[in-house]
Amino acid sequence: MSGRLASARLATLARRTPANGPRLHRLFYTTSRLPTGGLLRQEISARTTQRRAWPLGSYALHNLPATRSISFARVIPKLVTKFATVGAAAGGAVIAGVSYIQYQAGQAGSWAVDIFNRTKDGATEFAGEGLDTVSNIFGQITKGWDKTKEDLDKLETPEWLQRLLASEGAGGSEGGQGGGQGPREPKKGGAGAAAAGVGSAAAFTHADEEEEAHEQEKIARDEQMMMLTKKMIEIRGLLQTVGQSESLTLPSIVVIGSQSSGKSSVLEAIVGHEFLPKGHNMVTRRPIELTLVHTPNATAEYGEFPTLGLSRVTDFGQIQKTLTDLNLAVPAEDCVSDDPIQLRIHSPNVPDLSLIDLPGYIQVVGRDQPPQLKEKIAELCEKYIKPPNVILAISAADVDLANSTALRASRKVDPRGERTIGVITKMDLVDAERGASLLSDRKYALRLGYVGVVSRVPSNASGPKLFSRGNGNISKAIAKNERSFFSAHPEFSSDEYDVGTGNLKKKLMYVLEQTMAASLKSTSEAIQRELAEATYEYKVQYNERPLSAESYLAESLDAFKHSFRGFSDTFARPQVRELLKHELDQQVLNLLAQRYWNRPFDDLSVPLPEADPLSNLPKVDTEGEGQIWRIKLDSSSAALTKLGVGRLATSVIANAIQAHIDRLVANSRFAAHPFARQAITEASQNILRDLSYDISDELEICIKPYKYRIELEDSEWARGRENVTAVLKEELKVCEAAAKRLEEEAGGRKKVRDVVAYIDRVRSGQVVLEGNGVGGAGGFSAALLAKGREAVFLRDRTDVLKMRLLAVKSKQCANKKNKYNCPEVFLDAVADKLTTTADLFLDAELLSKFNYNFPRELDARLGRGLSQSEVDRFAREDPKIRRHLDVVRRKDLLETVLKEMESLRQLEAREKRYNRREPREERRKGSWSLF
Repeated sequence: MSGRLASARLATLARRTPANGPRLHRLFYTTSRLPTGGLLRQEISARTTQRRAWPLGSYALHNLPATRSISFARVIPKLVTKFATVGAAAGGAVIAGVSYIQYQAGQAGSWAVDIFNRTKDGATEFAGEGLDTVSNIFGQITKGWDKTKEDLDKLETPEWLQRLLASEGAGGSEGGQGGGQGPREPKKGGAGAAAAGVGSAAAFTHADEEEEAHEQEKIARDEQMMMLTKKMIEIRGLLQTVGQSESLTLPSIVVIGSQSSGKSSVLEAIVGHEFLPKGHNMVTRRPIELTLVHTPNATAEYGEFPTLGLSRVTDFGQIQKTLTDLNLAVPAEDCVSDDPIQLRIHSPNVPDLSLIDLPGYIQVVGRDQPPQLKEKIAELCEKYIKPPNVILAISAADVDLANSTALRASRKVDPRGERTIGVITKMDLVDAERGASLLSDRKYALRLGYVGVVSRVPSNASGPKLFSRGNGNISKAIAKNERSFFSAHPEFSSDEYDVGTGNLKKKLMYVLEQTMAASLKSTSEAIQRELAEATYEYKVQYNERPLSAESYLAESLDAFKHSFRGFSDTFARPQVRELLKHELDQQVLNLLAQRYWNRPFDDLSVPLPEADPLSNLPKVDTEGEGQIWRIKLDSSSAALTKLGVGRLATSVIANAIQAHIDRLVANSRFAAHPFARQAITEASQNILRDLSYDISDELEICIKPYKYRIELEDSEWARGRENVTAVLKEELKVCEAAAKRLEEEAGGRKKVRDVVAYIDRVRSGQVVLEGNGVGGAGGFSAALLAKGREAVFLRDRTDVLKMRLLAVKSKQCANKKNKYNCPEVFLDAVADKLTTTADLFLDAELLSKFNYNFPRELDARLGRGLSQSEVDRFAREDPKIRRHLDVVRRKDLLETVLKEMESLRQLEAREKRYNRREPREERRKGSWSLF
């Protein structure tokens, strides 16, 4: 980019910047010339405030200083202005030489302009010739200068002009045309000034070029230093997440002071908003780690609570309420807590700073406060003001510094006052002389000095409000109030005193920058040690196996899907048939017990005699007088087919699938993750529930023909006979086992035999029972009688099962025509036909659809459907995985921070080299100027 285009661009940006805009832009584009490895001295703030102000964005063209070519169109008007001033001062004393001077200057100027125009016209075609032409211009100017001096020697020069030329010649540049000697003292002749002006054009232009390049380089360096501070604060936030080691931290500015000393007002003046907790009693009970982030392009100011997950809170009243709630959550009996509250504020009106607000010191403990409150506050503050943190000691102007609790606490840990900044608040409450003496105090001297502020928000209750409370920025109101106060008192006009919140911001920026830069080396070494330990642990304990929350979730999900695939391969139609047949067999046993076998009895009364005992069934002619047995079998088969087999079978298989899924979860990695276990359970339950509604109705339609007519083949009858034999044997074993268990519970077989014999005599009418036996009878307790009744039931059931086993094995039950004499075989054969239809339908509909939908539902719930925080929460539910993730994360963070800090140290070294070179450039720059 050419110099003329660069200057035009900068001029445009300058015009866009309001003339009376906020001074904060100038604040962020100035820097100290001290080496960054040392602390800021007191006199720096006054010097930095006199730097040249540049509009925001004026360095948006390039990241390197831009230079431009020499422009005579820019130089000649300046020369004319200079000599016009000289002519006005001389008056009419040099009228005699004006004609000759104008003639010589006009000839030289016309010749130079003519040569320049011709060179400009030919530059597009012959760039090389243009460069030679420009070189010839300077040669011709030099020759013209020598010739003009010889001509002017013949003229008489007034004494005042000789002195003027002598003084101008003494300020010449060593790098000019005259080498290191500069132009000689002119001889007699009145036209020397004009020729000197024409001859010094190159030197003047070169000086202006050097000044502009120097300013642009300064802007670039300022931006780099601002980025340095911002990066340091970002690294400090990363180090806070790495661990709690005190060596792994960069310094912050710790704000301490007594209650009602103006500590909160100072912080709110720096931020520009009222956001800190307010109250009559002690409100601040936890440290507030306040990080200010300068965002020049932001359209709104907002705050963030990283640990709470609250982001972009634009209402500072809500920030104040949140801080108040978090502080008041500390129980009164605990006094204060060292658990910090992290708050970040993004704004274009704040500098990049890292501040820690602590509870204010108290002198007397109130009645409603714990007696150890004073000591706990002192211990908490002492913990934070240790090196390398910078201490911002707040003291009120109306309190003697000898009684300042903040200064007394800082001197314990910083006796030489090398890292303490004193802030004197409420300067408007004392007279100006008293305030000036506080700022220049030598008895309690601080190397970083004192800053006086009037940070209290001005109130104008009677008149119109200066600003809007709430979300309105109060920086302008405070700055205006401070300017009006300090400008009205000449005692503060000296550069010796630092006053105002603006100067306080500057000092905080540079002190934090210098302190952070000074601790880069030690912090880097601590990070290298921590990284070595983390790398060793990662290699020895985990064999350098990389792990992340996402990869762990993916591996766990893949392993569970693999186990589910094995289950789906083994749980098919045969398993479904077995489950359904077992359930229908139990239904058959229930029907037989209700219509054919004995039932439990509740009392000891004499039972009614049975008209058709079961023992007569093999001998009954069902085609003649035994119609009762036909009715019993028909009603039993109708009850079985109309039982709701569709809903029963679907629920049985769905429950079986859910039980298998629960077992898979219990044997997988998800067993240690309640969140994932619940997600998997809900996924399977939802799928089975949605499928069961339609499948059960469709299955009922499929088995509907069996509700009206059932035809059996010989093979089906034979299979039913074989199966019911096994079912009756299994039921017989269950009854015998229950009877044995009952004997153990009742106190032995003999006691059970005695009570059973007593019950048999009562039921047969041999013994008359007095009462209903609720309170006991026959010398037996009521509990023992209850055990006796159950024993009688099991004995009778065992006898019936043995009898029916013999009947089923008989030749009579070998033929399906005798189904009424063998109801067990017929009902079992019907259950088998229902099972065959149901398992075929359930395998095609329920199992196939579930096996297809379940893995995809898992992907949706435990894959794409999880946020990053949920994935992290899942992985950290397992203690072993949490430890592994912590090691990997710590190692990665330390590597990232170390790399960032190495780049910052390189920037720091370059800044030191620049500071060592800058004085020489300043001297060389001063020697170029002729005017």
